[in-house]
Amino acid sequence: MMLKRAMVAVGLMALAGSAFAAKPCEELKAEIDAKLQAKGVSAYSLEIVDKGSVTDKTVVGSCEAGSKEIVYKRG
Repeated sequence: MMLKRAMVAVGLMALAGSAFAAKPCEELKAEIDAKLQAKGVSAYSLEIVDKGSVTDKTVVGSCEAGSKEIVYKRG
């Protein structure tokens, strides 16, 4: 179970690359959500926040020219 979580987190962090930074936040959030659901992940939340404002969640994407981040929290 922990290995699966780690693999999901690594996969999500790969989405945080600069190619996604220019995307609208809602569009990127929907893409990440679809990928999580396709992998069978449940009981999680995705939130759009100002860059650097959250430290207790995993950053899984960057949007709006890098000014916003999409964060993932399990549970």
